[in-house]
Amino acid sequence: MANEQMTAQMGGKDGFIAALDQSGGSTPKALSLYGILESAYSGEAEMFKLMHEMRVRIMTAPAFTGDKVIAAILFERTMDGEANGKPVPSYLWSDRGVVPFLKVDKGLEAESDGVQVMKPMPDLDKLLERAVKLGVFGTKMRSVIAHASPTGVAAVVKQQFAVADRIAGHGLMPIIEPEVSIKAPDKQGAEKLLLQEIQKGLDGLPAGRKVMLKLTIPTTPDFYTPLIKDSRVLRVVALSGGYTRAEACRKLAENHGMIASFSRALTEGLTKQMSDAEFDKALAESIGEIYQASRTKVPA
Repeated sequence: MANEQMTAQMGGKDGFIAALDQSGGSTPKALSLYGILESAYSGEAEMFKLMHEMRVRIMTAPAFTGDKVIAAILFERTMDGEANGKPVPSYLWSDRGVVPFLKVDKGLEAESDGVQVMKPMPDLDKLLERAVKLGVFGTKMRSVIAHASPTGVAAVVKQQFAVADRIAGHGLMPIIEPEVSIKAPDKQGAEKLLLQEIQKGLDGLPAGRKVMLKLTIPTTPDFYTPLIKDSRVLRVVALSGGYTRAEACRKLAENHGMIASFSRALTEGLTKQMSDAEFDKALAESIGEIYQASRTKVPA
């Protein structure tokens, strides 16, 4: 029953996805933006403890509910942690009405042929089994496209759909994320290649299978409308890609039917030094701004 409710929420409810899935490489930067310098902690365990405290502060804030935040993407350690004495995934769904997703990729290979494919995931099936037991609804995995390379883009999308098939085999909803770098010299050309390859991937799905897509906000507004209207795509969500929140929201609002899945843009301006009242107010304003940008509909 919960799975049906989550599917309905992800498929049609107004709102956006909070990306709370910074991993080892991006955690120091995320903490420094939050006002915790690297000199304030020693070792990975302490670093991740501080990161978890930041995420719990966000997840337990009054504005962080399914009214506007329909889902959250978690780092593996966050999935395994607790919020208010409950496992994070069950806290998010039962207490906040927020659908839990899990980041499953293990980072990126070095750039080759204009792209970065995902590193091998030898323990993926074990991780997915754990996620299912903890009540996680779906997963997210990221590749990066730096150049408009036809063979490179094809390799990224082929890998994404192959891993998505394994994920779906566990009853989880895969979010496919082939990020086009906002610094790509021919970003628009890369997006054209990406659209073609995603459509091929969708054509190869088994009957009745659905996926979600997490994409860079396109150069041409509404470029991904064919994907948003495709019955095999549950939802198309946008990454902030390094844009400021104001810029990401402005660009997103031009893309009807696309909703946000922001990380840095969501937490922009939040610091550990804020009082709880200040923090909650700033987060509520951020959530409100991103929610509004995510509400533009595709014309019938």
